[in-house]
Amino acid sequence: MDLKVVWAVMQWPLAACLLLPPLLVYLGLHVVKREVIFVDLALAQMATLGTCVALILGYQFDDQAAFWISLGVTFLGAALFSWSRSSRKRPVPQEAIIGITFVVAAAGVILLLSRVAGGKEELEHLLTGDILNVTRSEVGQRTGLFVVLAAFFALFHRRFALISTDPDQAFADGMRVRLWDFLFYAAFALVVVSFVRVAGVLLTFAYLIVPAVCGVMLRQGWMARLVVGWVVAATASLLGLWASYQLDLPTGAAIVCACGLLLILVSGFAVLRRA
Repeated sequence: MDLKVVWAVMQWPLAACLLLPPLLVYLGLHVVKREVIFVDLALAQMATLGTCVALILGYQFDDQAAFWISLGVTFLGAALFSWSRSSRKRPVPQEAIIGITFVVAAAGVILLLSRVAGGKEELEHLLTGDILNVTRSEVGQRTGLFVVLAAFFALFHRRFALISTDPDQAFADGMRVRLWDFLFYAAFALVVVSFVRVAGVLLTFAYLIVPAVCGVMLRQGWMARLVVGWVVAATASLLGLWASYQLDLPTGAAIVCACGLLLILVSGFAVLRRA
């Protein structure tokens, strides 16, 4: 095997899989704390719906207009989720709102793509992404964006952490929970839209949830769990990229399966450690 050829093919997919997931892991920790596991999947599906709207309007997948339309639709989902969670007396559980949003968005994607030439192929692309063909420019743009968003979340981490772990206390302290929740979900939506466009819905969901769950199983504290989550994401990325190259498998699906395998191993280790 020519290592130069392997490096030429894999360098930017590897860079994307190592540089971008840490922010996703951090957001995943919030999702686990809030017990709204499928909120990221629902936002990813909203982003996909926005892309489909752009395709119906005649734009191409890589057009800037398609990105902004997708982001706008996802912001609507962010506003809905912040509103549905910020009330202490909710007649309807937020998970129900999230589930309904996901199902309706998924149905909308199917309906819209039925009117697009090659709709089946577009649906597969939106689900699995094309991270193997990610470019230096795409990695650089998203890395810059994720650094800015990471600084935003770091600056207001105490507020977001309090809302995620003890929303009643946040209300009691006089925080404008509805506003801060919208800011959280809006930044979350920007991360999801940016990553879905290169990695697809499935890999985005896997990076958001699986490493965070592994971190929660093994460690206490935000930073320790973030480190564990990044290690799990990086390991799954290396395994998935290796399997994809060696066995000619879809890259995104291979990394998702590697995440699932690592979750099983971590779960077994956690059970043995408790025993």
